[in-house]
Amino acid sequence: MNLRQLGIVYRKELIDLLRDRRTILSMFVVPVVVMPLLMAGLGFVGFKVARQAMQETPRVMVLGGEDSPQTLAALHALKNCVFVPPSPDYAAQISSKSVRAAVEIPAGFEVALATGAAGTVRIYEYQGEIKSEAAAGVLQKFFREWRADTVQQRLAQHNLPDDFITPFAIEETNVAPPEKVSGNLVGAIIPYLIIMMCLAGSIYSAVDLTAGEKERGTMETLLCSPVARVNLVLGKCLMVLTVSLVAVLLSLCSTGLSFVVLASMATSFGAARELSLTINPVSLLLVFGLMVPVTLFFASLMLAVGLFSRSVKEANSYLQPLMIFMFIPAVSATLPGLELDLWLALVPVLNISLISKEILSGTYHWGYIALIFSTTCLYAGVALRVAVMLFQRESVLFRT
Repeated sequence: MNLRQLGIVYRKELIDLLRDRRTILSMFVVPVVVMPLLMAGLGFVGFKVARQAMQETPRVMVLGGEDSPQTLAALHALKNCVFVPPSPDYAAQISSKSVRAAVEIPAGFEVALATGAAGTVRIYEYQGEIKSEAAAGVLQKFFREWRADTVQQRLAQHNLPDDFITPFAIEETNVAPPEKVSGNLVGAIIPYLIIMMCLAGSIYSAVDLTAGEKERGTMETLLCSPVARVNLVLGKCLMVLTVSLVAVLLSLCSTGLSFVVLASMATSFGAARELSLTINPVSLLLVFGLMVPVTLFFASLMLAVGLFSRSVKEANSYLQPLMIFMFIPAVSATLPGLELDLWLALVPVLNISLISKEILSGTYHWGYIALIFSTTCLYAGVALRVAVMLFQRESVLFRT
C-alpha cells in the first residue's frame, strides 16, 4: 500500500464528487434540509388534526336505558356530545363515520345497581379512528365517574370509610438516573438511524465509483494509470467511507433539530408533556466510533457489488435486496426483550445496534465492546479484501 498514491486517488474522487450536483443533492441536501422540513410539516399537520379531533363535538348514540332514567338523564347532560336517536344499524353508522360511538345500557341497569348486582355497559367504537376513539373516551370517563359515585354511595350506606376498598396504595419510584432513562428512549432509535444513514450514504457513491466508471468508459483510463490496484480500491473505499460518515453527522444534526421542533410543537398543542432528554456526549461519541468499522464494512461490500455489476442499473438491483438484508438486523435491535449475549455479539449489524443501545443507556460492557469492534473490523477487512480481489480480475471488470 502506497499512502501517496492512495491520497491521490482519494483527492481525485473527492473533487469529482464535489463537482457532481446530483450527488450533493441526494446525499446532503435531501437528508439535511428536505427530511427535517418533511418531518416538521407532517408533525404540524398531525398535531393539528389530533387537536381538532379532540375538540370536535362527537355524535353519539345511546342504546337502551329506558328503564334507567337517572343514568340516561345524566348521560344526556354531557355538553361535549351530541346524542342522536338510537338505530339498529349503529355499527354501520360508526363504520361510515356518521356516528362516532355508541353506548349500550343493559336492561334493569339502575335496579341492578340498587341491589348490588353487576352490570355490563358496552361502548362501541371504530378502533384506530381518532375521532371515534375520542368519543368513546368521553363515554368511558362518564361511566368510570358514575361507577366511582356508586361505590361511594354504597360505602356511605354501610358507614364504611372511603379507603375501605383501597387498603393500601401502590407507588412507583424511578431509581434510574435521567441519562439512563433517556438512553433507553433513544438508544433503539439512534443506532438504527445511524446504520440506515450509513447505508444510504454509501450506496450512491459506491455505485458511481464502480459501475458508474464502467458506464462512462473511464475505468480503462483509470487502470492505465501507474497506481496499484489495491491503492485504487482503498482510495475509493476511503472516499465512500468519508461520504457516509459526513452524511451520518449531518443527518443526526438535522434529525435532532427536527425532534426538538416536534417536541416543542407537541407541547404547544398540548399533545404531550415536555420530556427532557439527557444524552452523555461521551456515549454518543463512543457509538459513533463503533459505527466507523461497520460503515467501512458497508462501503467495501457495496464496492464489491458495484465492481461485479455490469451497469448502474444492475448494481442497484443487487444493492436493494442487500439493504433489506441489512435492515432486518438493524430493526431487530429495537424489539423489546432482545438483549446482547455472546452469540448475538458475533452477528453483523445486530451486534452494533445492541451494544449502542447499552452504551447510550449508560451501561458499558467493555468486553462486548472490544469483541464487537474487533469482529466488525474483521468483517470489514474481509469485505475489503473481496473488493480488492474483484478489482484485480479483468474478467470481472470488463465482463459483458
